[in-house]
Amino acid sequence: MLDPTIIESIANELVEAGRTRTPVPLLTARYPDMEVADSYAVQRLWRRRNEEAGRTLVGRKIGLTSRAMQMATGITEPDYGAIFDDMVLSTGCAVEWDKYTHPRVEVELAFVLKTDLSGPGCTLFDVLNATDYVVPALEILDSRIEMAGRTIVDTIADNAAMGAMVVGGTPVRPDAVDLRWVAALLYKNQTVEETGVAAGVLDHPGNGVHWLANKIAAHGDSLRAGDIILAGSFTRPMWVAKGDTVHADYGPLGAVTCHFT
Repeated sequence: MLDPTIIESIANELVEAGRTRTPVPLLTARYPDMEVADSYAVQRLWRRRNEEAGRTLVGRKIGLTSRAMQMATGITEPDYGAIFDDMVLSTGCAVEWDKYTHPRVEVELAFVLKTDLSGPGCTLFDVLNATDYVVPALEILDSRIEMAGRTIVDTIADNAAMGAMVVGGTPVRPDAVDLRWVAALLYKNQTVEETGVAAGVLDHPGNGVHWLANKIAAHGDSLRAGDIILAGSFTRPMWVAKGDTVHADYGPLGAVTCHFT
């Protein structure tokens, strides 16, 4: 483990990078001995700094759960990050492109919990029983660390690249549809750029949620009733530019859209 003073220095650096929109150099280049445990320590302190600044934790994101995402990033294990209240946007919104660094968009499902969920030993069945509803969502990826050469260590410390999420479409109970077969078409400016099926996320999007509950249990943490859990992307990340309109068509589950201004 890195010295606690270094962990604190990195967390403060990332808070400032988020404020200035200026990515910092790769952590792995500066701290070659940095490990995944160090990255989660940085993330927890970064989260605390944001909560002290008035942001409210409303859920978690799970990343790198699909083969598509792992192939796109070269990273082979899932990760997770925090979702704050000001990160949750509604379909049809205008998104300020300049608020994000290298923004990209992914297609996901969000699980909203009706009861607490904790590990160890949490299963897919526990997730389905604890879920109030599942709803289509887009994730907007952000970057507070430079992109080229990133490893899982950099990504985790960077709150798993979470920027914001856009929620829309039709909420459904977890037993109302076969969540494995939820599919989506991702459009940018009227052109289909990506397609995907939710089974691409660990064979069932709920598998990411129980992975998360078990993972954070090791830190004495758990998921709470009302939390929003982004289960992971089943498409590759799509780059967006200022002026782009993004539309994700989930068929029977409706659509999510946003416009970058």
